Amino acid sequence: MSKVTVVGAGNVGATTANVLVTTQVADEVVLIDIKEGVSEGKAMDIMQTANILGLQSRLTGVTNDYAMTENSDVVVITSGVPRKPGMTREELIGVNAGIVKSVTDNVLKHSPNAIIICVANPMDTMTYLIHKISGLPKNRIIGMGGALDSARFKYFLSIALQANATEVEGIVIGGHGDTTMIPLTRYAAYRGVPASEYLPAEQLAKVAADTMVGGATLTKLLGTSAWYAPGAASAQMVAAVLHDQKKLISCSALLDGEYGESDLCIGVPCIIGRNGIEKIVEFDLNDEEKALFHKSAEAVHKTNEALKAAL
Repeated sequence: MSKVTVVGAGNVGATTANVLVTTQVADEVVLIDIKEGVSEGKAMDIMQTANILGLQSRLTGVTNDYAMTENSDVVVITSGVPRKPGMTREELIGVNAGIVKSVTDNVLKHSPNAIIICVANPMDTMTYLIHKISGLPKNRIIGMGGALDSARFKYFLSIALQANATEVEGIVIGGHGDTTMIPLTRYAAYRGVPASEYLPAEQLAKVAADTMVGGATLTKLLGTSAWYAPGAASAQMVAAVLHDQKKLISCSALLDGEYGESDLCIGVPCIIGRNGIEKIVEFDLNDEEKALFHKSAEAVHKTNEALKAAL
């Protein structure tokens, strides 16, 4: 029996739980929130589709009762304040650090062997915070951002190529921020053929630019952070862990010399399986990509310094 806890029953958390249940990734899902009735109501709504969709997974909503999360295999932390139009992810650091610290302490009391997936923003820095306060092995803490950024990259690539999105390949590395992420256009492909064979350089550059502001664009349109793709990306990572898929996914990992960086969490290609981050894959970056990555790392280090000041 596999068990997953999703902390935070807001748009992203509820969508994560919904995808986990409707795709039957886990046998049991617990959705927990601090606000009375919200997780219970959303869990009830989702489970009322069980007969219609033929679902076997079970979803339970609870308010602040972490005992109900006991023995979870994976914990997804989505709790925190979402972005509003005009806000950067970094502006959320003070309030969300306190929330993430409290949540981490609570979930590990009841599920000390869990893999933790961090979604809360600023995601790279919140993932780093979990490393610092939990003492867990680094393979068991994963930041979700790169999976979402890569999905957005592939979406914009598919539009530009007028192709089926499932036949497009693309990956984003670097920080999970509008100015720090790095869509690797050189590695983008359509059915194994480099995207540069189909698209001129200026069009590929536009795809990359649209990807980088993908979150901000949605926040402006919706008035708050997006949730469908973030929820699906979170569920994708849970599936990779529970089903030991050995899947290559860009995610925020603690680096110890990889890509020439240390003591920070930042988006890099990783093999995700039952043990969490089973391997960090080092792509052969060219000089321009290396420079962009190190610049991104500097920005993440700076945000981490703000975290230390906030704590």
